[in-house]
Amino acid sequence: MAGRIRDEDIAAVRERVRIDEVVSGYVTLRNAGGGSMKGLCPFHDEKSPSFHVTPSRGFFHCFGCQEGGDVFTFLMKIDGLSFGEAVERMADKYGVQLRRDESGFDDRPRGPQRRRLVEAHAVAQQFYAEQLATPDALQARQFLAERGFDQAAAEHFGVGFAPRDGEALWRHLKGRGFTAEEGIAAGLVAMGRSHYDKFRGRLLWPIRETNGDTIGFGARRIFEDDRIEAKYLNTGETAIYKKSHVLYGIDLARKQIAMTSQAVIVEGYTDVMACHLAGVTTAVATCGTAFGDDHARVLRRFLDDHAELRSEVVFTFDGDEAGQKAALRTFEGDQRFVAQTYVAVAPEGMDPCELRIKEGDAAVRELVATRRPLYRFVLENVVGRYDLDRADSRVDALRAGAKLVASVRDKSKVDAFARELAAMVGVDMEQARSEVRRAAARANEPDRGRPRDRAATSAPPEPAPRSRVPDLRDPRFGIERETLKLVLQHPIAIGRTSADIGSNDFTHPTYRAVWELIAAAGGPVAGQNDAGWVSRVRDGATDPAVSSVVSALAVEPIPANREINADYVAHHLFRLQELTALRRIDEVKSRLQRTNPVENETEFNRMFGELAALEQARRTLREKIVGSGA
Repeated sequence: MAGRIRDEDIAAVRERVRIDEVVSGYVTLRNAGGGSMKGLCPFHDEKSPSFHVTPSRGFFHCFGCQEGGDVFTFLMKIDGLSFGEAVERMADKYGVQLRRDESGFDDRPRGPQRRRLVEAHAVAQQFYAEQLATPDALQARQFLAERGFDQAAAEHFGVGFAPRDGEALWRHLKGRGFTAEEGIAAGLVAMGRSHYDKFRGRLLWPIRETNGDTIGFGARRIFEDDRIEAKYLNTGETAIYKKSHVLYGIDLARKQIAMTSQAVIVEGYTDVMACHLAGVTTAVATCGTAFGDDHARVLRRFLDDHAELRSEVVFTFDGDEAGQKAALRTFEGDQRFVAQTYVAVAPEGMDPCELRIKEGDAAVRELVATRRPLYRFVLENVVGRYDLDRADSRVDALRAGAKLVASVRDKSKVDAFARELAAMVGVDMEQARSEVRRAAARANEPDRGRPRDRAATSAPPEPAPRSRVPDLRDPRFGIERETLKLVLQHPIAIGRTSADIGSNDFTHPTYRAVWELIAAAGGPVAGQNDAGWVSRVRDGATDPAVSSVVSALAVEPIPANREINADYVAHHLFRLQELTALRRIDEVKSRLQRTNPVENETEFNRMFGELAALEQARRTLREKIVGSGA
């Protein structure tokens, strides 16, 4: 039985992979200087980017949540892959042939591999696309044509047709070597009295990951005698498809979203098609579920959503009551974005697809161009529910509007919004301000109906004991940190000049542990021609904190305003050694002060000689520091 992947093949994959290419499929990366790139972390919510990728070393690290590692670690974390699956995926992508040991532990997971599920979807997507041209798909083609989509549009979006024969896809998959277990695990085949296709007699849209891999389908009813009443069916939850984590069209839109810092959220597959064909190529849609927190996280990674870029998210809603309710729900989740949120409502409540059919491509572009701030749309709808000709209704409208204004994310704009509310309701500005302040105070009050926690009324708890491990960012350890960054990031520049460095030169226990890992991996010399050297250093750690620090040091920019050459490296190494010499000098001086020169003459004279030698060594190091460009 085949065993684990050979180490030399793993090294070959690691050397071939461009981590920035892989990560860019999930996160918009921008140049951060010093050979580093940064973006919003995909592993936790953050307002400013702290996720760094260093292509030259094949490492990533988030300085917010401390996740870090190489490309395999990234894929394991973000897609839930095993190590073997991550290696196999990259081997397939970069054309590396993998070999496995003939004996030993087989590290492949039991059950269908992710790669096989993705391959099954690729085969299914091609099969469905070909079926769209058959006579049985006439109604499906008519459906598309009536909405302004020709054959070229269908091919661009990968639209297909599932034959009404309930086993057509299953027979095709079986003929291509896929097992029933793989078809079922992929969500393409189901098991009743026999195996049958999940989608039959429907128009199909492939739902793809950001890298273009198809992982599911959205299916629309075409025939009136379809026994399943639901107009739309979507792939169920599988190992590769989570509906709350996917956005239809993101594979086509992600680059434009990153370039324009704008995303347009529409409600259906045909709306995405209409927007893209009309020139609004930043449009995406959810897949059979409301827009939620996980969708926002996906989108923010590509928007590079932070304050400096002034990104914007435009939601399209129908103008009817359901659309207004959707806008209110979206406003309540507005905190998910740093970007400004807008709403675009077409005349007569048309969606983008209907608008394109009736008024053309320019009307779709105009719809997005004339977007309105989401808060204003919601505020007008809330106030519009009240009869403002009645005094009591004006009070109710003011209170409802004030609650919305008080919840606005950007507090610097509250006063301006209160002014708009006053004009809408027809009250004076001070009355509106007062009501907004009361609404804000009520929002900040604890829930009076909830029993108070007994612990909250008792004596405050004892403060947590301080950690015995000093802060890694403490300036006292700055030279240690910078030296280790140089060793990990520029082992060629370090060369053999680090031969005089030892673990005693590092006073912080974590930095000392990192150096010991470096030494165990063969030292900087071993890393000069080994693309996987930093990964081997990191893999040697048994303490997660040390492992995290290795990845951080491997990607953190070096604050150098000059070339990182032998002189620059020597300057840091000499400063590190000087600090060690100074600590040693202090220790010897302290012992000398505690030693009686009469009673312990020999020991006193030995320490005195040691002190003189240390002072001379320190002066020599100081001269070298000056000579190296201090």
